Amino acid sequence: MSQKIELDDVDRKLLKALSDDARASGTALASAVGISESTVSLRLKRLKTLGVIRGFRVDIDAAAVGIPLQALISIRLAKHDRAEIDAFTAAAPRFPGVVRMYHMAGADDYLLHIVASDTEAVQSFVLDYLTRYPAVAHTRTNLIYRVQDGEAWIPTEP
Repeated sequence: MSQKIELDDVDRKLLKALSDDARASGTALASAVGISESTVSLRLKRLKTLGVIRGFRVDIDAAAVGIPLQALISIRLAKHDRAEIDAFTAAAPRFPGVVRMYHMAGADDYLLHIVASDTEAVQSFVLDYLTRYPAVAHTRTNLIYRVQDGEAWIPTEP
């Protein structure tokens, strides 16, 4: 588990500005937050070092590049053998088309967000990648109609 990092108002404003435009220049961030560029640089370095900022990624519209289908695949494990779980956990994020993997509590153990060209590709993904792991007992696939990003997760309050 991560320990809670104390953020001040400047950190929160900086995170908000970055969430609005992660490609903003140091000058633009300094202007938006009301601090100097050197302070922006120091704050960003600190937030990265502490693990608050995990990275910067491009958000690609899969449909725009010819991959129109998205799905969420719930995975239930047959047994909780550490070696099998570790093998699956290490491999699954690298399967073709995996956008994100969640390890969860509840009826299902994992949730994979994938992109695919069509329903046959989703079926092949399940058969070729998931069912070959002995730890995987059950999968359930849900197709995604539309994805919308939320903004509520940005830490705006102490």
